Amino acid sequence: MNQFMEANRALADELAKLKVVPVLVLESVEDGLKIGRILMDNGLPGAEVTFRTPAAAAAIRAMSEAYPDMIVGAGTVLDEKSLAAAAAAGARFAVAPGFNPKVVAAARERGMAFAPGVATPSEIEAAYEADCPFLKFFPAEQLGGVKMLKSMAAPYLHLGIRFMPTGGVTPENAAEYLAFKAVAAVGGTWLAKAPDVAQAVREAAKLQEA
Repeated sequence: MNQFMEANRALADELAKLKVVPVLVLESVEDGLKIGRILMDNGLPGAEVTFRTPAAAAAIRAMSEAYPDMIVGAGTVLDEKSLAAAAAAGARFAVAPGFNPKVVAAARERGMAFAPGVATPSEIEAAYEADCPFLKFFPAEQLGGVKMLKSMAAPYLHLGIRFMPTGGVTPENAAEYLAFKAVAAVGGTWLAKAPDVAQAVREAAKLQEA
């Protein structure tokens, strides 16, 4: 097994301890520090900060420095420029909604754990061939949810491929995803959208005990 694949398997193991990875779209560094503190205080020390806003890189850097025990990663990493910015900001890992061979190659060169998104068996095979055994299943609910994931993953379970379903995952269905042995963690997009972020984080943290 090469170092890149080992790093990706290690990422799956690390996020599996969290079970829920909050997916954050941050408008400011201040928002990141505030939500990061709430996550840490409630036993959920991890987050995926998406590159959907100009504040993403700065927020990753600030959160990583303020909370060194937090697993802060970058999401929506669509190109090599974003990957470089994420790495420079101190992101521990990167995630994408789809599988882009160029971005995966750039992650390999940097030695950065990377979870590309997949929605079909062909994409699973292409990602695994590129040494990515930890994959984002996206958009999970819109693609058919747990039933679809189980059917699609079945031919690849013996390879040790694991998934992080994201998109439409909620407190109501997260446990069903996590009960599937090939799911390491779920992406929690609902957390930062909740009116009471602290309460939403506490509810998500309870899934760690399930």
